[in-house]
Amino acid sequence: MEFLYEYGLFLAKAVTIVVSILAVVIVVLASTIKHKTEKGELKITNISDDLKTLKHDLKEELLSKKAFKAYEKKVKADEKDKEKAQKDTKEPASEPKVFVIDFKGSIDAGEVASLREEISAILTIADKGDEVIVNVESGGGMVHGYGLAASQLDRLRKAEIPLSICVDKVAASGGYMMACVANKVYAAPFAIVGSIGVVAQVPNFNRLLKKHDIDYEQHTAGDFKRTLTIFGENTDEGREKFQKELEETHVLFKEFISKYRPELDIAKVATGEHWYGQQAIELGLIDEVATSDDVILKLANERTVVKVSYQLKKKLSDKIAHGASLSFNAIFNKFAEKNQPLK
Repeated sequence: MEFLYEYGLFLAKAVTIVVSILAVVIVVLASTIKHKTEKGELKITNISDDLKTLKHDLKEELLSKKAFKAYEKKVKADEKDKEKAQKDTKEPASEPKVFVIDFKGSIDAGEVASLREEISAILTIADKGDEVIVNVESGGGMVHGYGLAASQLDRLRKAEIPLSICVDKVAASGGYMMACVANKVYAAPFAIVGSIGVVAQVPNFNRLLKKHDIDYEQHTAGDFKRTLTIFGENTDEGREKFQKELEETHVLFKEFISKYRPELDIAKVATGEHWYGQQAIELGLIDEVATSDDVILKLANERTVVKVSYQLKKKLSDKIAHGASLSFNAIFNKFAEKNQPLK
C-alpha cells in the first residue's frame, strides 16, 4: 500500500509538470501573431506574456498552496489597481511597448531584407512612448550591405523612436556601423566591439598562368574600371588607386560614426582594432555593460515587450550560401577572440 501511495504522489507530480509545460506551450503559440505575405512571414510574439506565464507556473510548482493563493490574490489586486489608476488619470488602456528585433548578420548583410520589413511593420504601429531594441550579432562584411542595414535603423531615429542596440557576442566593423546609430548601446562584458576599419584581399594568379604559358586578356573602357585583377598583371598605379579607394571608404566610415557618437575620440578608436565590452565603455564605444537578457527582463517588468521577426522564403541554394557565410563569420569571431590582447 505504501508503494502505491508513493507511486500515486509521483504520478500526480509528473502530471502537474506535464500540464504546466503544455500550458506554457499553448500560451506561447496563442501569443504569437503571424502575418503571411508573398515574400515571407511576419511574426509578433508577446515576450511579456511568456515571462508572466513562466513566472506563474514556477510559483505554482515551488510555492505551497497557501502561498500560491496569496500570490495570485496579490497579482489580481495589482491588476485592478493598475486599471483604476488608468481610469482616474484618463491614460490610454495600452501600455508603452518595446519592440525587439534580432539581427544576425552574414558577410553580405543579406538579412537586411528581413530587417527592413520588421522596421516598416514597427513604424506602422508604433505610438509615442514606444521604443525598439535590436540585438546585433555580426563581424561585419560588405560596405554597401551594412550601410543599408544602418540606414534602416536610422529610419527609427528619424521617426524619433528611441533605439537601443544590444551586443551579446560581436558587433565589429559593419556590425558596429549599425550599433552606433542607436541612442544607447549595450554590450556584454566580453562582447567584441569596434573594428572601425576597411580591409580588402585579392589573390593574384598571374605568375602561375605565365609559368604554364597561359595568356589572360582583360579589356576595359576607363582608366580605373579595374584597379586590381585576379589573373592579370597588377600595376603600381592600380595598387595606388585601390589603396586610395580604401582610404576614402575609411574616411566615410569614420564620419558616419562621428555623426552618431560625436563624443568619441575617432582617431583613437578608428584604427581597425576591436575591444571587449568592458574596455569599450571606457573608450565611449558603448554606453553600458549589460546583456540583452538583462535589458529585456528589466523592461518586461515595466512595459509590454514584443518580438518582431520577418522570415523570408528561401530557396535551398540561399540556405546553403547563408550557412557558409555564417560559418565564415564564426571562424572570424574565434580568430578575433584568440588574437585579442588584454589591455
